[in-house]
Amino acid sequence: MSLLDTVRTPEDVRALPEAQLPELCVDVRDRVIDVVSRHKGAHFGSNLGTVELTVALHRVFDTPRDQLIWDVGHQAYPHKILTGRNERMDSIRKRNGLSGFLRRDESDYDVFGAGHAGTSISAAVGVAAARDLKGEDFEVIAVIGDGSMTCGLPYEALNNAGHTDRDLIVILNDNEMSISPNVGALHKYLGIHKTLTDVRTSSVYNRLREEIKKLIHAAPSRLGTIGEMMEHFAVRADDAMKGMFVPGMLFEQLGFRYAGPVDGHDVNALIRTLEGVKNMKGPRLVHVLTKKGKGFAPAEADQVKWHAAALFDKETGAPLKKPSGAVAMPRYQQVFGEALTELANTDEKVVAITAAMAGGTGTDIFEKAHPGRFFDVGIAEGHAVTFAAGLATQGIKPVVAIYSTFLQRAYDNIVHDVALQDLPVTFVMDRAGIAGDDGPTHHGGIDIGYMLAVPGMTITAPRDADQLIGLMRTSLGHTGGPFCIRIPRDGVPALPKPVAEIEAIPVGTWETLRQGKDVAILATGTMVLPAIAAAEALQREGVQATVVDCRYIKPLDERTLERLFPGHGYVLTVEEGTDANGFGAYVRRFINDRWPGVRGATMGLPDGFVEHGERAELLAELGLTAEGIAARARELLGKPLRKLAETA
Repeated sequence: MSLLDTVRTPEDVRALPEAQLPELCVDVRDRVIDVVSRHKGAHFGSNLGTVELTVALHRVFDTPRDQLIWDVGHQAYPHKILTGRNERMDSIRKRNGLSGFLRRDESDYDVFGAGHAGTSISAAVGVAAARDLKGEDFEVIAVIGDGSMTCGLPYEALNNAGHTDRDLIVILNDNEMSISPNVGALHKYLGIHKTLTDVRTSSVYNRLREEIKKLIHAAPSRLGTIGEMMEHFAVRADDAMKGMFVPGMLFEQLGFRYAGPVDGHDVNALIRTLEGVKNMKGPRLVHVLTKKGKGFAPAEADQVKWHAAALFDKETGAPLKKPSGAVAMPRYQQVFGEALTELANTDEKVVAITAAMAGGTGTDIFEKAHPGRFFDVGIAEGHAVTFAAGLATQGIKPVVAIYSTFLQRAYDNIVHDVALQDLPVTFVMDRAGIAGDDGPTHHGGIDIGYMLAVPGMTITAPRDADQLIGLMRTSLGHTGGPFCIRIPRDGVPALPKPVAEIEAIPVGTWETLRQGKDVAILATGTMVLPAIAAAEALQREGVQATVVDCRYIKPLDERTLERLFPGHGYVLTVEEGTDANGFGAYVRRFINDRWPGVRGATMGLPDGFVEHGERAELLAELGLTAEGIAARARELLGKPLRKLAETA
């Protein structure tokens, strides 16, 4: 029986003798390693880096009464383990299991949901303001890090909190990484000072500081001009001392009392620092130095690879062999990265931009071949888009690869800085549609809707690897405003042809893949191949379905629509996006305006947030499969429901 087996809640952590806390940290780290080794894609390195910090926070603060707000959920597995969820950790990221991120509906200890970076300080300022408005008394602690300080939002929050002198604590978990290595001037600034200090958190120092302030402030009334000179000198001296001994002058200037840097893997040092900071008032910031992957040698050696892990042997780190069978197809991200690299070989104006997602988006492939034309701007999506707009004004061809849900954060930049100026910027929206076990914070369900609303935006969704490359070639030659391509988090259905053999796909054109007469199935992107399979099943029942690959979501192929209607009395649209305001709603509006007698239905993601689970599992639940499409077509036509197996 391990020490962790006796710990179910933070109250148990607070009851342990201090001498046992390092042992508890070992147990928590071993538990993280054990769980992640058996769960494909679970976050790893960041969680190993926050073990001691998590134990110290729950030891010093009275959680959940004291409100602990984490930034990004993938550094909070130790937090889940210590807050009553250890026995359920084997369900993490599985359907109906624990989320891989933080959720208010999962635990009282999860004060604020967190799946995207940079939110914790803003949320903490809000919680602290609510506490003060209600006259309550508890600590509010925001934990930020793992690259989140490359965002702009934390600085807006720091500026606001310092200005209002709000009583809260910010923990800066500085591991020098996000998913990829951190970039930017701030990262360099924090890296300059790595000297440990605890002077400014000691009670003796702070009592002496306050007594001297009282004495000096009283001097002018007692000593006249000499006293005023003493007060001026004292202020200048205090500032000078800060500059000499405090590496956090940036935070001091924003109105925060700064403590650190502190060794984030010395649990007792962390506790001493946090106890000292707890006794202060006003905005406080603790700078904690951690190592991503701490305690697992392979993860320490390759922090990018081990940000999230495939199944591995927890003793050696060796990957577990996959069961024999069909060869796995490359992911869309790999095809995109390799094709962009090859297209850039013959066009020196092509550049790639990402926001701390080089490995995730496949742009790391481009980086290796064209390092001078690759730009990772950190977790700064808005800047990435406006930066691309600036490049485009000078004739450069920027390709911005960002996850669909992360690109939401740059919407004003897309509208104001790119579309309004009719600039040819290509957006590759990764994780479009169902993102699998990352869950609702990462499912790209609304990008079709938000891009449809942008004037002049071209929106595309490839059905396979060849079409992805063809659309990329089109986008790089496109001069009529912004152009976006949706790609899923999935393997391609078949290997692509050589890039040189794939031609550009004319803008606004669809492809009729199967001709029928009873119902027209208009499918886009990943739903095209299931639609073909559904049509084949329907044909065996005597239903003749037309299947159209609507690779261009905007603009619509009006010529194809005019050939289809009103000859087809029924239309079914299928997309891997929210159908309430997506492709289906868009094309149905066009059809209804011209051929109001055509009956139709839409299929897509629901008008709500889809939970986490395996991608194929979720798509099946949503009916976005060949069987689901055939069933919806039968329902539309008034035919009896049958399963595909019955028609095979």
